[in-house]
Amino acid sequence: MKLKICIVFFCVVAVSILNAQTEENLRLIDWQPISQMVVKETKVLRAKFPVIDIHDHLGDMSKTAQYIEAMDQAGVWMCINLDGLSKGDFYKQSLNKLQEPMINARFKLFFNPDFSKIDEPDFGKKEATKLEEAVKMGVRGLKIFKELGLTVKDKTGKIVPVDDPRIDPIWAKCGELGIPVVIHVSDPVAFHTGPIDRYNERYDELVGNPDWSFYGDAFPSKNEIIEQRNRMIAKHPNTIFIGAHVGDLAEDLGRVSMFLEQFPNYYVDISARIGELGRQPYTARKFFLQYQDRILFGSDTPPNVESYSVFWRFLETDDEYFDPTPAHKLQGRWMIYGIFLPDEVLEKIYNKNALKIFGMYKGK
Repeated sequence: MKLKICIVFFCVVAVSILNAQTEENLRLIDWQPISQMVVKETKVLRAKFPVIDIHDHLGDMSKTAQYIEAMDQAGVWMCINLDGLSKGDFYKQSLNKLQEPMINARFKLFFNPDFSKIDEPDFGKKEATKLEEAVKMGVRGLKIFKELGLTVKDKTGKIVPVDDPRIDPIWAKCGELGIPVVIHVSDPVAFHTGPIDRYNERYDELVGNPDWSFYGDAFPSKNEIIEQRNRMIAKHPNTIFIGAHVGDLAEDLGRVSMFLEQFPNYYVDISARIGELGRQPYTARKFFLQYQDRILFGSDTPPNVESYSVFWRFLETDDEYFDPTPAHKLQGRWMIYGIFLPDEVLEKIYNKNALKIFGMYKGK
């Protein structure tokens, strides 16, 4: 009996020591602190005005019934599916779904060029012709993924720059048709400007996802890619460009403001960046007020009531220190603050700016 008691005692002690060691050596990526802040919490399950979500990835549109249910609850009028891949004519699968009147009224599709054909003769002209045909079938915009300028290579082994002249016919065709280009170039600054070390503010994300890091000689610098994009925008003043993720510079709204001033044909969406915007609420609010005619709502998350509610709370309330994670995913470890925008600004960001851009379409 005494032996059993001793064994149990030593087991309890061993577990206690193990737990103490585990907590003492807790990995940052496992740390999930519970805030002790006592602050106002506002539930905003439905947006104040009908919303057009300019930035979504919905694949082949096979879950439209599920998405519409969430959109109706959240007050989202329309979603833009950015997954209209030219490669393999994948975009046609989504267009088939859009033939149904109810679905067509709630979703639009953007086209993605097939840059794997960049070395083919007249690549730009051929892809522009394919885009024009897709627009006649119902496509209403172009989407550029971050691989352009970052990882797409031609047969020489060199990374294709965003302002490569072989692509010019595509940008020009968008201007001719009056359709916008949602363009994503590069990722958060911390993914580009330093190694994965103790000084990197997105350390825990990058440790968990090391392939998200684009730091090093294998990649162009973030600034170089941004400059390529800006040269391209300047070269095509008749085409509307929407810089995804606050123009891929949500950490530096001063520079984003400079680009908005420099290029009248340039807009930005706020998709997947309220984590960045909400940790600088004073600067962000001023930015939204000043550029209220050039900012569009986007989520980068398939329609979900909980996800949308975080965006509404950020844009509509003055709540403090709340978790933005449900809006997209964990980004950094900071909490965010609401920017309580006036109604006239909210309505522009939620739908009026998008309607203005879609109104530029020159088709029949």
